[in-house]
Amino acid sequence: MKMAVRRGSIVALGIILQICLSLSVYLFLGKYIKIIGIFYSVLSILIVLWMIKESKRLSATIPWIIIIMIFPLVGSLLFIIIGRNIHRSKRLKSINKEIEDSWKYLKQDSKVKKEIEKYGYTDLKYISDFAKFPVTKNNKVDYYSIGDDAFPVMLEELKKAKKFIFIEYFIINQGIMWNSILEILKDKAQNGVDVRVIYDDMGSLAMLPSNYPKHLESFGIKCIAFNELKPFAGVIMNNRDHRKMTIIDGHTAFSGGINISDEYINLVHPHGHWKDNVIRIKGEAVWNFTVMFLSIWNSYRKDDLDYKKFKYQFKTLSKEKGYVAPYGESPLDDEVVGEDVYLNMINEAKKYVYIYTPYLIIDTDMINALTRSAKKGVDVRLVVPGIPDKKVVYSLTKSYFETLIKGGVKIYQYTEGFVHSKVFISDNVVATVGTINLDYRSLYLHFECGVLMREVKAIKDIYKDITQAMEKSHQVTKEEVHSKFFKNLWQAILRLFAPLM
Repeated sequence: MKMAVRRGSIVALGIILQICLSLSVYLFLGKYIKIIGIFYSVLSILIVLWMIKESKRLSATIPWIIIIMIFPLVGSLLFIIIGRNIHRSKRLKSINKEIEDSWKYLKQDSKVKKEIEKYGYTDLKYISDFAKFPVTKNNKVDYYSIGDDAFPVMLEELKKAKKFIFIEYFIINQGIMWNSILEILKDKAQNGVDVRVIYDDMGSLAMLPSNYPKHLESFGIKCIAFNELKPFAGVIMNNRDHRKMTIIDGHTAFSGGINISDEYINLVHPHGHWKDNVIRIKGEAVWNFTVMFLSIWNSYRKDDLDYKKFKYQFKTLSKEKGYVAPYGESPLDDEVVGEDVYLNMINEAKKYVYIYTPYLIIDTDMINALTRSAKKGVDVRLVVPGIPDKKVVYSLTKSYFETLIKGGVKIYQYTEGFVHSKVFISDNVVATVGTINLDYRSLYLHFECGVLMREVKAIKDIYKDITQAMEKSHQVTKEEVHSKFFKNLWQAILRLFAPLM
């Protein structure tokens, strides 16, 4: 913990030094401030024009445009430093190249492709054709409505590992959950199992010491801290690894909303009852997760010339019906996969679409899709936290309530605690479970993952879970969301900075 605090201090020092340097330049070039002001005014206009031309979702870009136009100097610098980091970062270029190279391992089965086209499953066609992740059959899917129930199952599966264990999480926090997993990983590594761990350095900043990868390597566990934070450089990195996955021998995978920390299995209660989920997949769909993991791993450490050595050869296949397509979201390409999956489900719903989300920071595309679907007679419901983990973000979340409720959307606050699940379910036929929040960071900035399912047995379990959660929730009324002037003003200001939250 001391090391983590010290590392945080170093990062803070880096920020302070950058500010001091900027002030020094300002003082030194003070007599040229008018010229500098004109230069940045022209630069800001050029940046805004470029953003309008290149934007994937203009409504998500507008807050950046407003900041740049109001504060040309500061706004332009922020955008150049943070917003365009993707085009300058060697690390991100390496990741993008590895992801593109990994597509050769993701081949769509021709028989399944014909079925998708025959039945008109446009959501699955999108995942296969544009997101580049094959749709599979022959999978057994289990849905766990809380992390508490999934955790012992994860431990049992880890104990069975014979060849490899791949673990990738945004947060790894030392405690009962991680220590229990770590003991198994140590034993497996000592017995020749290939054990690899990826965690996000920002997500685990206050929880793990800066030398933690070396600590794990001492036990034979290979480890990468994704985008390690460093003064002047790492601090401006805005694209984090928010994915959650555990892959065992290529035949079993876990994903969902939980990170590896004790609150996710309700051993500690910082925000009341922690409502989250886990999905376990056994079958051909696990290959998608394996490729996702290896593409990040090999962008850091070129350990694997051929991914196919990790592909499990199933002798017997599950007889469960349905289609399963694990997919990834990358901020480095032209596809906004996570949001498009969500929008497709909302737009195609006939009877209902129910949603779990911990955060609600959305653009006009999502607002219009939700309200348009509700106005067509579709039962649209969102379940959000009753107890927030971040008060400012929660205030921003509530700023959307009035518009959505007036548009016919029903909103439920989970009164027992904090909802961390990221789930969409529609018409008892289609569902997606994963790591993608309804906020700018998840939808546009982070590396994420999800599982799209159609006609899978576990969808009934998801429906049961979310309807039971609604029974433990408070439905927000029109009267409650009517805002006063200063509250509206505050929420409007928050929306301006939504892309940075």
